[in-house]
Amino acid sequence: MKLVMAIIKPFKLDEVRDALTGLGIEGLTVSEVKGFGRQKGQTEIYRGAEYAVNFLPKIKIEVAVTDEILEQVVETIQKSANTGQIGDGKIFVVDLQTAVRIRTGDTGADAL
Repeated sequence: MKLVMAIIKPFKLDEVRDALTGLGIEGLTVSEVKGFGRQKGQTEIYRGAEYAVNFLPKIKIEVAVTDEILEQVVETIQKSANTGQIGDGKIFVVDLQTAVRIRTGDTGADAL
């Protein structure tokens, strides 16, 4: 199992969620975060307002997946979150040792 974390532009959230739902992903976690990357020292337009880049609003998506669909999930996030502009974000993949569904006690892939 893997934990896929993606940092994306806020307005791409619905598109990414819909694309992941189409793959059969049944749940994900979304957090509002702020950050900056290579666009440091530049300005960016967000919701019609121009920002000097200190920390830009971003969305962090976390989804646990089985190894079998990992590449498809990463590719789907990359395609649906892409605008071609600087600051599109990053995708991180980390090993997930175990998962436990609290309600039923299911573990491993059954808990996803």
